[in-house]
Amino acid sequence: MVRIILAVIVGFLAWSILWVGSDSVLRSLSPDWYGAHQYGFEKALTNTTPFAVDQTIMFMSLIRTIIISLLAGFLTAVIAGENRRSTLWLGILLFLFGGFVQAMTWNYIPVWYHLLFLGMLIPATILGGWLKQPAAVVTAEPAD
Repeated sequence: MVRIILAVIVGFLAWSILWVGSDSVLRSLSPDWYGAHQYGFEKALTNTTPFAVDQTIMFMSLIRTIIISLLAGFLTAVIAGENRRSTLWLGILLFLFGGFVQAMTWNYIPVWYHLLFLGMLIPATILGGWLKQPAAVVTAEPAD
């Protein structure tokens, strides 16, 4: 049980680092488009002012969600040594934390994005765990 808890914590941290890290990379690669959009979004949240989201960036974020959730689910399954309970608990934790973040941004982002983002977290995390196959049992063949 301790191994599963540790795996879920590591998976959550990995998901968070990958999310923030990929956002930083995208801001660096495209400061005039992606970076400006994200800065404007943060400014609108801070000042509670209107903001128009870029639909392309929303779709990119959904793709990042799937990829990062798959990776975090896989890592969690590797650490836990199993791919059922650990990835489910990671998905639930990501859903709860994601729901909190989505609630803070509810008025700025379209409802379809919130629903897809949250709706993909648990299935993608579990699927990532399924990518880690259980260790094969090796049996020695009797010598003739």
